[in-house]
Amino acid sequence: MTRDALLFRLYTGLILLIALAAIFAPLLTSYDPYESQIQMSLLQPSAEHYFGTDKLGRDLFTRVLYGARVSLTMTLFVVVLIAGLGTLIGVISAYVGGKVDTVIMRLADIFLAFPGIVLAIAIAGVLGGSAVNAVLAIVVVGWTKYARLARSLTLKVKQQDYLAAAITNGTRQADMIRRHILPNILPIIIVTAALDIGALMMELAGLSFLGFGAQPPTPEWGLMLNEGRQLIQTAPWLMIFPGLAIVIVVAVFNLWGDSLRDIMDPRKVN
Repeated sequence: MTRDALLFRLYTGLILLIALAAIFAPLLTSYDPYESQIQMSLLQPSAEHYFGTDKLGRDLFTRVLYGARVSLTMTLFVVVLIAGLGTLIGVISAYVGGKVDTVIMRLADIFLAFPGIVLAIAIAGVLGGSAVNAVLAIVVVGWTKYARLARSLTLKVKQQDYLAAAITNGTRQADMIRRHILPNILPIIIVTAALDIGALMMELAGLSFLGFGAQPPTPEWGLMLNEGRQLIQTAPWLMIFPGLAIVIVVAVFNLWGDSLRDIMDPRKVN
């Protein structure tokens, strides 16, 4: 087994551990992430409360665990939506060509003319603060990257001889895309999506931190950072542990994406 394959298995195992911790959070803690106990407010980390408690007396370890559910779910939804929508638009743009291609690419250029996170904040602000609206804002901003990538890959595939042969044999357009174009471009799309997971998680946490994403009392890491920033001097654990959760999970997904790219690179010689 090659070094790249071993690293990929290692990082995949770490991701599975994170996912299992999120799924089986009720078995790992006996506290309710939403139940307030004011008399337990701002307790320091201890054997009873591993990460301490917040200003409402909620167990922070429990909220960080349940926050993994929210953050991972939101991020995976965003990745699937922008990769799927962007790829579909890009393939149609390249395959149909002409005015359709021109209109789609000019629309993509308009979105790319603005800083992505700034445009996402503006859209989320118009829609109103919520986890769903934060996801929609990121999707509206992020599809352009995948559309342009899928378009360039499709244009390259269209030049291959086997595609001309399929056209000559009377293959339907839908079958042409499904059988000949998508299988050739999906590996690169998948690798790109894997590499984007960490960045998208950071963007969603940033929107929640600014008040445009998940709303109280949802246990979401970015929102928890926002709730703890006013007490950073007296109760620093309110920001330390959610912040560490974001750093660790984002780092693991980034490393996993890099290892996936290495093992799927046909030019790489091990």
